[in-house]
Amino acid sequence: MNRSTLEKALGLPEPWRVVKDEFSAEERRLDITIDFEPGSTFPCSNCGAESKAYDSEMRTWRHLNFFQHDTYLHARVPRVACSQCGIKTVDVPWARQRSGFTLLFESLIMTLVKEMPVATIATLIGEHDTRIWRVLHHYVEEGRKKADYGKVERVGMDETSSRKGHNYITLFYDLDNKQLLFGTSGRKQGVVSEFAEDLEAHGGDSNQVRQTCSDMWPAYIKGIRDCFPNAAITFDRFHVMRILNDAVDQVRREESKDRKELKQTRYLWLRNPDKLTANQRQIMNDLPTHTLKTGKAYQIRLTFQEFFTQPDRQTGETFLKRWYYWATHSRLDPIISAAKTIKEHWEGILNWFDSHISTGILEGFNSLIQAAKARARGYRTNRNLITMAYLIAGNLNYGLPT
Repeated sequence: MNRSTLEKALGLPEPWRVVKDEFSAEERRLDITIDFEPGSTFPCSNCGAESKAYDSEMRTWRHLNFFQHDTYLHARVPRVACSQCGIKTVDVPWARQRSGFTLLFESLIMTLVKEMPVATIATLIGEHDTRIWRVLHHYVEEGRKKADYGKVERVGMDETSSRKGHNYITLFYDLDNKQLLFGTSGRKQGVVSEFAEDLEAHGGDSNQVRQTCSDMWPAYIKGIRDCFPNAAITFDRFHVMRILNDAVDQVRREESKDRKELKQTRYLWLRNPDKLTANQRQIMNDLPTHTLKTGKAYQIRLTFQEFFTQPDRQTGETFLKRWYYWATHSRLDPIISAAKTIKEHWEGILNWFDSHISTGILEGFNSLIQAAKARARGYRTNRNLITMAYLIAGNLNYGLPT
């Protein structure tokens, strides 16, 4: 193969040139050796000052395939003795330091990961998945270094499971730009302060955050109050409704001990009437709902949904007070307990009329993250899952070649 053609195809600048190429059809492999002109000078990788190379080390990189053949680049990578920075390894134009892949090969990996699991990519390109994860971690970390969160004012936070059992990661989103800002392991006391520190490190201002949306987890509430003094908390309607759904299900489970017709009807009571299938609607119609405690609990739950259709905060609070009286006089202990929980978080629920924000977008992103996890059959570490979350929802600039 014409070496000048290879140089043009690789985009080699001076003083780099192709000095050797070996092709093996049997091994399905192309090896290209690159070298630099004797006496060449190179910029220091730290300060850019030009210096002559005084020694070098042979390195190899995996490159994009030549048709169906694996391709590898080999080159002597020089070191320079910079008068300001000391001994520094020179940056080569086709790869980043400490990587065994060329930039174009890494760009291919970053493109493929949007469409398929890492294990599948590893099999496709014939590399161990650990090497793929190193590439992904690097570019996500580099992308985050360049991220600017200076305009963040509304933040949503939610957890998603990382593996079976009570194992979670907590994710923080910019609700205006629909962007993942930060991910961390667990849902413990300090996760909000971790996010606040990261926000400040990326040009954000904790005092500038004026609205947050979360569930009623005490660690989130305390963290928001401690770290974002000017932020009003809106409790997400999805999680408020889940409290009532759980209460209805508790009533059903207790009543089903004596009312056998309630067996295997759990999911009927968790859906709104207009979301029931024809078969489910028929089953519901056949139940004596007017005599069932579960039917009463279900009606209380359905009525609460009307809270979110009220025209303003004042009307909403009047509605909520009437609903609260009805729920706490229902003689249904799970419903009474749920109503008292709502009462304890009264202001945060009413704040919905001022902010009209929810974690709906978070649930959408979490669904994508969980789908990716399912395709991959899980991730070995939380770091891997968080990296995948950034790839899906981080909207980061990786600075990759095209």
